[in-house]
Amino acid sequence: MSEAILQVNHLSKSFGKNEVLRDIDFSVNKGDVTSIIGSSGSGKSTLLRCINLLETPTSGEILYRGQNIETLKGGQNEYRSHVGMVFQSFNLFANMTVLKNCIIGQTKVLGRDKQEAEENAMKFLTKVGMAPYINAKPHQLSGGQKQRVAIARALAMSPDVLLFDEPTSALDPEMVGEVLSVMKDLANEGMTMLVVTHEMAFARDVSNRVIYMNKGVICEDGPPQQIFGAPQRPETKEFLARFLSL
Repeated sequence: MSEAILQVNHLSKSFGKNEVLRDIDFSVNKGDVTSIIGSSGSGKSTLLRCINLLETPTSGEILYRGQNIETLKGGQNEYRSHVGMVFQSFNLFANMTVLKNCIIGQTKVLGRDKQEAEENAMKFLTKVGMAPYINAKPHQLSGGQKQRVAIARALAMSPDVLLFDEPTSALDPEMVGEVLSVMKDLANEGMTMLVVTHEMAFARDVSNRVIYMNKGVICEDGPPQQIFGAPQRPETKEFLARFLSL
């Protein structure tokens, strides 16, 4: 049986009287590539932000390897070193070079020495095709290049699982493919990934599990061949019909 890295139990999140997430239950097992799909405003990104403790759940719990993430020994930084996040807006440090962006978390959070951190950073920058740009600053890069650096930075922290929050939504169409290609390679290598995405082809062809969210709840959850080939719920059918007709 696969080992659950993350377990989300009865998670709800409200902003004032607006309930954005309601009674969310699912787990992320080692090696899973789970895509979360749904219309804008369905709660997908808020769910990811709760899992990464950028938002505090109103109720319910999130377990990392069986322990509640809000009471983990070592605190939030320790937890986030195991659960990496790639944002739609890249979140690179504007005043640092590409290489420094990929080193600083390793030295500050993981306590690696500079040489080890640099060697590790170079390994992953090479992997995503960004080694030639190590001395560039973020403003000198295209959106696709920034996102590949952000992925390398997350990988350099040696995470157990990577969270992707709509990683291609801020990119020009011609740059989407280069980022999805990197993500596909990671999936093929067994990286555990939880991906909020509007890229239906990625969800269908690369994931081994798809979660469809609607109005703050999990409406349908299953393997991609079921969700895309034989959806059970009318809401899922209606949502997918819009994409599949394009």
